[in-house]
Amino acid sequence: MALKLSSSALDNGGLGSVYAILATNSARPRYAFLVLQLVVEVAGRDGRAGPFVSTPQGPMGLRDWLCTQLMPMSERNARRTALRGRVVASLHARLTGDLRQDDAMIAAAVEEHVLTVGRANVSRAISDLVKAGLLRRHYAGYATNHVNRGGGRHAVYEVAPQTLVALGKAPVPPVSRKTPRQGELFAVA
Repeated sequence: MALKLSSSALDNGGLGSVYAILATNSARPRYAFLVLQLVVEVAGRDGRAGPFVSTPQGPMGLRDWLCTQLMPMSERNARRTALRGRVVASLHARLTGDLRQDDAMIAAAVEEHVLTVGRANVSRAISDLVKAGLLRRHYAGYATNHVNRGGGRHAVYEVAPQTLVALGKAPVPPVSRKTPRQGELFAVA
């Protein structure tokens, strides 16, 4: 039975109550909790994270950033060696015999596989967090925002205010703006 977030569920427990909610809503509560902590880390005071995160290399999509932050968890030598063996077997027909070129091709294929698996794991954890009511997900895009992915849209996560409080980050009340009618523009303060 899934336990949904309620304002009273988080009022008294802080971190423990967040983890208790995740324990009933996720097959991997520790991983989902770590993803939630990372989302809260990059979220603004309003609890909104994404669609891009600033990095020293430039802006990066939120989901890809989460994946790269969690990459050290998947870098166990035995698992990486086994993955490299499977990649070499799958690329055997395309290998040229040039050690440097083959190693670069194998490394790129391993990296791509790790990122693909990492993105899937992050998406599963985010789905668990949404199911638990700890955050909301939508997609910001080229021309319009939408609840579904596609058309060049990127993930945006909004952490619930009760979750922010439970994790020790005070939320800022949302600013309500009058929606302009057609032909009107917002006044920028």
